[in-house]
Amino acid sequence: MSNPYKDTSWFKFLSNKYVWVLLFFCVWMLFLDNYSYFDHRVLNNEIDELENNKKYYQEEIKKDEENIKLLKNPTQIEKYAREKYFMKKDSEDIYIVEFEGDTVKTEKTD
Repeated sequence: MSNPYKDTSWFKFLSNKYVWVLLFFCVWMLFLDNYSYFDHRVLNNEIDELENNKKYYQEEIKKDEENIKLLKNPTQIEKYAREKYFMKKDSEDIYIVEFEGDTVKTEKTD
């Protein structure tokens, strides 16, 4: 009994040992290896996220350095203390005006 598919081109292609070796190599590199394609994708996403964090923190450092330069002036220190910590002189009164959009709504938990 002879195989009817033996003369077809796809059977010849799949019966070739080099095709099987190549297929095994591709599967190994994509899924099983320590340096697989999917592991590289995960690591590249982590690298992109860390680079974005680095840019954000570098911008924040620049802002803080500018604020530090401003706070070397005594009038700027007084302005900062008044705005952030609501400090006042003895002869002054402070009124804090809050708008509806400025406050954070808290959820009630039971």
